[in-house]
Amino acid sequence: TVVESDTIIKNAKSAILIDAATGNVLYEKNAKEKLSPASMTKIMTMKLVLDSIDNNELSFDEILTTSKHASSMGGSQVFLSAGEKMKCVDLFKSMVIASANDAAVALAEYVSGSVDAFVIKMNEKAAQLGMTATRFENVTGLDDTAENHLTSAKDIALMSCALIKHPLVLQYSSIWMD
Repeated sequence: TVVESDTIIKNAKSAILIDAATGNVLYEKNAKEKLSPASMTKIMTMKLVLDSIDNNELSFDEILTTSKHASSMGGSQVFLSAGEKMKCVDLFKSMVIASANDAAVALAEYVSGSVDAFVIKMNEKAAQLGMTATRFENVTGLDDTAENHLTSAKDIALMSCALIKHPLVLQYSSIWMD
C-alpha cells in the first residue's frame, strides 16, 4: 500500500528533509522539538566508533570481549554472552544492521572504557556538530527512564549527515536481513 506523503507529514510529530550534500532544508515540521530519539541514538554511537577507527584508536580487526553489562542489554540485540569475543567489525555490523544494543554497549565500553565516559564523548560531539537540542544519557536509546535523553529532528539530521560521510555505514546499512 502506498501512503501519501501528506498523511505521513500530518501524522509526524516532527520531521525534517535536508539535502545531505549542502545542508539545505527542503522541508521541516517542528524540527527543533525535543523528543526521545530511541534507537536513533545509535547514529552517534556509530559516528564515534568510526571516528575512533579513523584516528587509529581502534581497528575493525580487533577482537573485543563482551562485558557482563553489555550482555545484559534488552531490546534489539544479537544475544552476546559475557566473555564472548567478537571482531569489532562484526559488532559494528550488528549495531548497524540489527540495531543491537548489546553490540553498541560493547563498542562504547571498548572505545571509552565505560558507557558513562562514552556518553560524555557523545554529548561533546553533539555540541561540535551544532546539535543544540540534544542531550544523550546512554548509547542505545533503550532506557525509557532517561527522561533527559532528548534530541530533535534537526539534530538527528546533523548527526546523520556527519555519519554518512563514512562509506562503510552506507555499505552495511544496505545489507538486507531475512
